[in-house]
Amino acid sequence: MRYLVQLLISFLLVSPVFADQGESHSEGEYSAHGPHHISVLFADTHASGEGDNFTLGLDYEYRVNELLGLGAVIERAYGELDSTTLLAVADIHFDNGFIMQVGPGIERKDHENVFVSRVGVLYEFEMDAFTLSPQLHWDYHDGEKNTIVAGVALGFAF
Repeated sequence: MRYLVQLLISFLLVSPVFADQGESHSEGEYSAHGPHHISVLFADTHASGEGDNFTLGLDYEYRVNELLGLGAVIERAYGELDSTTLLAVADIHFDNGFIMQVGPGIERKDHENVFVSRVGVLYEFEMDAFTLSPQLHWDYHDGEKNTIVAGVALGFAF
């Protein structure tokens, strides 16, 4: 958890640098409510042989420009899987709310850390500053079983 806090603080400190680069765009061209977005994920993580596992996650994104957002994800899978995943992600925004998410991270399970990389897709519905996004992610683990995370996130842009 300490690493997530450090990562979030780093993004907040770097935000003014990216904001200066975005001034060439018209105000709010790629985000009417600000460059920050935070969301809570309610999902199911499926790992072969370990069944379905309720997953709760937190996602932070800083929107660098119209195409790219950088952020962090932390997810906790309960049940047989009983693991925590921390990722540094890049969100690639395509037209009409379609987003592709990629990034490396670590997963903590049974007192061991395993390298994980994520590839996912989501579709973000915007309602004023709030978002609703169905998501599907594939997590590839180094030497472990791969997982599929499917769920929905509720978010807020500011």
